Amino acid sequence: MASGSVYLETFGCQMNELDSELVVGALSALGYRFTADPADASVVLYNTCSVRERAEQKVWSRLGEVAKAKAARPELVVGVLGCMAERDGEALIDRMPVVDILCGPAELDRLPELIDNAARTRSSLLSTEAPTRTTPARSARQVALQGSASRRSGTLAAAGDNLEMLDLSRSVSPVDGVGGTSAYVRITRGCNKFCTYCVVPFTRGAEVHRPPEHIIDECKRLADAGVIEITLLGQTVNHYRFEHGAAVTVDGVTQPQKGRAFKGGHRRDPLSGQNTTTFADLLKRIHDEVPAIQRLRFVTSYPRDFGDDILDVIRESPRLCRYIHIPAQSGSDRMLKMMNRGYTVAEYDDVVARCREKLDQREIGRPLMLSGDIIVGFPTETDEDFEKTIDLVRRSRYKNCFIFKYSPRPGTTAYDKIPDDVPESVKRERNNRLLAVQAEISDEISREQIGREFDIMIEGYSRTERKRRGIDVKPGTGMVAITIGGASGPTETNGPAPTQPSTAATTQLAGRTDGDLIVHVEVPTNGPTPPEDLVGRIARCRITDANGLSLAGEMI
Repeated sequence: MASGSVYLETFGCQMNELDSELVVGALSALGYRFTADPADASVVLYNTCSVRERAEQKVWSRLGEVAKAKAARPELVVGVLGCMAERDGEALIDRMPVVDILCGPAELDRLPELIDNAARTRSSLLSTEAPTRTTPARSARQVALQGSASRRSGTLAAAGDNLEMLDLSRSVSPVDGVGGTSAYVRITRGCNKFCTYCVVPFTRGAEVHRPPEHIIDECKRLADAGVIEITLLGQTVNHYRFEHGAAVTVDGVTQPQKGRAFKGGHRRDPLSGQNTTTFADLLKRIHDEVPAIQRLRFVTSYPRDFGDDILDVIRESPRLCRYIHIPAQSGSDRMLKMMNRGYTVAEYDDVVARCREKLDQREIGRPLMLSGDIIVGFPTETDEDFEKTIDLVRRSRYKNCFIFKYSPRPGTTAYDKIPDDVPESVKRERNNRLLAVQAEISDEISREQIGREFDIMIEGYSRTERKRRGIDVKPGTGMVAITIGGASGPTETNGPAPTQPSTAATTQLAGRTDGDLIVHVEVPTNGPTPPEDLVGRIARCRITDANGLSLAGEMI
């Protein structure tokens, strides 16, 4: 079925966005084309997240909508990819028989085969049975899940790691990020932390580290294609470590390596330079060996074992961004222990202090910007625990913080063993209080930037400009639609090329500083450089105004 039309919608985190980009590249290479309208598609795919309840509810809503469409078009193939597929398994099909394909995040290399089998199965159902009211609801039931194999031995994992080939065969084109100039590169997969609220170790499997040569080669190919900004991805990205003496080669290809127990010092990884590529080593190599990459970022950092060696490399490398996302989740040691986070509040404070000491270079226009994650209302959280969390947020002074009410996620330890005993009304009140505290801090940090100059990467039209032009944007935070031709659809700060002439004297563009602050800039619509030609470039701006959400600037 290599001539089909595909609609792919992505929910959740940056890992899912990258997975979708890889899927688009693989399917496009086989002749599939992509559409922005599910009504025009012969294959509808939802790449799902089960970490947050809101994203999951959106998926169920989409499946309800596509079930109605399938009643009119019974040949339609519907697939659920990602964490929901892995966690729920075939019970998801039992609940929603409109689903023909289940594919977990560790099995995405098998997706083309699953689509082809599902299309053939649906065709057979329709040709051998007299159409009935229930025909569209029958599932082709093509399933690829890692299941109990997710934590198999290192040797077996190497021999069976076909997912690395999906990364290696990545389609290097404008599909890779914003306008072809920004891209994600995966350096690790999976997680070994087993936080009690998190399903990721069960849906994405054990921690696996990619060979550094593969990562650097991918960065070079992206740079050759015009990418100037790369974000390295990993569930615990700073635990990246590749031990070359233990590397396994299959058919001439070095295989990813299962993560071993991390025994690095809190201040510095002792194995650096000992036939091992540490995270600090990898950052330095990419910075030095791929100079065309003008900005290098990474997410998400784990607070424990965040060494000074990493901070030293960032400080010494001008193209490494002064932005660190480092989730705390709580300011109470008791809560952190219940969450199985593996560090104390004092250790977290130490990491933040060291980051500020080494990386906050506001005297040369490079202030450090931090962001974090907090969960409120985790089981047994008391008022005292919550007040400690407020204190931590005030101390940390995040530029922004992702604050969530705890919701039990099926498949996690907390869901099975820790009763959800904090009333919803209390969760809501604490969530709103903490949001207000963070809004105050964000506003203060934004206003501190007025009068300063920054290099910003122009990403596209601002939201205000898109609305003025009538450009359609998918609603909802954390949801990216892969649209026509496999290009990435509009996100919070970027959009497609102009679809109609502007009638305004200026066009508002949006970009980001290397500290990840959003900046809106008005540029002449009919100036010497068309606004759309600025997209994907880095421009010098002076900040003229600010609020808690964004900065306003002028080009200089």
